[in-house]
Amino acid sequence: MEKKSGKENKAPRKRDGTPGRKDRKTEREDRKPEKERGKPGEERRKPGIESRKPGKEGMKFGQEDRKTGKKGKKPEIEDKKSGEGEKNLPETEFVYGKNPVKELLRSGKPVNKVLFSGDSAKSDNKEIISILQERGIPYQFVDRQVLDSLTNRERHQGLVAYLSAREYVKVDDILVLAAQRREQPFILMLDELEDPHNLGALLRTADAVGVHGVIIPKRRSVALTGTVAKTSAGAVEHVPVARVSNLVQTLQELKKQGCWVSGAEAGGKEAYEADLTGPRVLVIGGEGRGLGRLLRENCDELVSLPMKGKVGSLNAGVAGSVLLYEILRQRRNPG
Repeated sequence: MEKKSGKENKAPRKRDGTPGRKDRKTEREDRKPEKERGKPGEERRKPGIESRKPGKEGMKFGQEDRKTGKKGKKPEIEDKKSGEGEKNLPETEFVYGKNPVKELLRSGKPVNKVLFSGDSAKSDNKEIISILQERGIPYQFVDRQVLDSLTNRERHQGLVAYLSAREYVKVDDILVLAAQRREQPFILMLDELEDPHNLGALLRTADAVGVHGVIIPKRRSVALTGTVAKTSAGAVEHVPVARVSNLVQTLQELKKQGCWVSGAEAGGKEAYEADLTGPRVLVIGGEGRGLGRLLRENCDELVSLPMKGKVGSLNAGVAGSVLLYEILRQRRNPG
């Protein structure tokens, strides 16, 4: 009987992957505890080292693929606070901390409003509150958790100031501008508009039709934020915006100055049939709620747009823009 050697008893390793002698890598894997073994078919990598397959996401920035000639893309920088990519980082629209806020107010730069922590003493912020009252900037006291959320729990010292895209003007400044242009006043008043995109769109239209100024309330209304400025496509730099404490009182004062007031309201007279010439104030209500009762009662007339389709209304930005152009048409072609 022919005796075979030990090597001949083991099946040789085949290139096509069919069962044969286990290679050294597989033997080492089998000797490891079960927890440390990789899953079948899984390529094991050393910790901290990415896959280096050409043309894949693991390819280093600037590394050239020999087959395609393409280079790896530059990875996006991730913001540690927001977790968003560099392209999506929001612009900072507020300042926090007592000294930064105090210096911001002293500089005279535009500020929308200031938030104080409810547990902070008014005596500690007496100087800042005095400046706010002098400049007519609204402020309010809120829970400390609100400020913690805004600043990602940074040391805000119970104080946050919202920046404005532009300085606000007084209502008298709007009337002066109309007089300087030797035109009858053309003013847009917005009643508690909350969507910054609607305000931005209306500012853009207001600039296009020659509105002398826009009036918004200090509270329960969107202010001149970065989103408003961006949506307005730069119009925020050309259309004066005034903020007032009481829209009704302001409306009454404008009526004493000789202005006629038209309020946009469903069920009113069709704008194309109304006389919208002369010194004019157009009042647009907030999204969903329309004009407030007192504002509606102080309007000289209510106007509306004809709706021929199945949709019952237009949003404030669209309806206001159409009405502004109708006023411009009638001002250019009176009678």
